[in-house]
Amino acid sequence: MTAQSPSAQTAPVSWSFAGFITAIHIGAIVALFHFSWQALAVALFLHWVTGCLGITLCFHRLLTHRGFSLPKPLEYFLALLGTLSLQGGPIMWVAHHRVHHAHSDHEGDPHDSSRGFWWSHMGWLFFMPEERINFDHYSRYAKDLARDPVYRFLDRNMLALQLVLALGLYLLGGWDFVLWGIFVRLVLVFHCTWLINSACHQWGYRSHQTDDRSTNLWWAALLAYGEGWHNNHHAMPRSARHGLAWWEVDVTWYIIWTLSKLGLARNVQLPT
Repeated sequence: MTAQSPSAQTAPVSWSFAGFITAIHIGAIVALFHFSWQALAVALFLHWVTGCLGITLCFHRLLTHRGFSLPKPLEYFLALLGTLSLQGGPIMWVAHHRVHHAHSDHEGDPHDSSRGFWWSHMGWLFFMPEERINFDHYSRYAKDLARDPVYRFLDRNMLALQLVLALGLYLLGGWDFVLWGIFVRLVLVFHCTWLINSACHQWGYRSHQTDDRSTNLWWAALLAYGEGWHNNHHAMPRSARHGLAWWEVDVTWYIIWTLSKLGLARNVQLPT
């Protein structure tokens, strides 16, 4: 892999993304004035469904690193859940993350933490070079997914699928469910994911010597279903298990382990 260019430093500000992300956060603030316990439960459930099953288990450990394999119908369903996290379609997400590992904390890393917490947390998203959002370019880093028509469909229809979910929530519980199940949930999943790029390259402890700044951070691991054991992950990227010590709680790994005992997860990669 080669670094993407031109760099984000020379790319224009993506005002469309800035407006989009601001609108999502405003929606989450509005939701605070429409609180109900049922709506909160919906937000937390969808946080787990889209953030844990969709992003950490599917997009990250399954599709990006191939830490295990699943039957295709189940893989596609989990990829749909990841797409509903609105962090890009599976091809884009996987491509960006593979580039991150190829250049972690060096030139070419999309969210290089050496440029500071804000940049690695979300600032990099406001400066999207054409190469990062052009399918023909970023799909080169995820050719295994780009060949699959299901993943191409998910990549193209991310916003449409979110609207279908919003409609379903409205029919189930009105605007309260929409505000909490879409806006609050998205903000929470966004920041939990972004904390792995930022906080887990700034604070915490290092169990392994790696050529980047990755760290293990317990509270990030709790928020992001085990992703916070980030130094472990950078030392052994293909491992389906990130929490290695007995006290390193890794919820995503527990789910993968359960799937393996059910005969669904196969070829599970673990540290030697």
